[in-house]
Amino acid sequence: MSEGKQKTWGKSWATSIHRRTQTPMGNHQHVLVTGLVPGGRENFNTYLIIVDRFSKSVRCLPFHKEDTEMDTALLLWNNIISTCGVPKIIESDRNPKFTSEFWTNLYGMLGKKLALSTAYHS
Repeated sequence: MSEGKQKTWGKSWATSIHRRTQTPMGNHQHVLVTGLVPGGRENFNTYLIIVDRFSKSVRCLPFHKEDTEMDTALLLWNNIISTCGVPKIIESDRNPKFTSEFWTNLYGMLGKKLALSTAYHS
């Protein structure tokens, strides 16, 4: 391969990588895992699992099943939003922690979308 072609390929490759990494934390999907045996100093009994569909990264955030919507919001703020930005869409089941008026209003004010899935997936 001639030197000119290598340079062209290298530039286009570097440009595409830069372009792809410009898209931060796209759509998020969360899964609540409950019914765990309480453990650790804080006796957490639930995990909130966050999946970023763009980077395929997974974060497991321990918390208490009894936590309020505000506690859940602070958990997301401190661990996801403050480090990665506000996701375009949060896809969630119909768990009361995410279907409350608080979440609907918050996402409405941010101009983002809160997508709720059905109980049974096809």
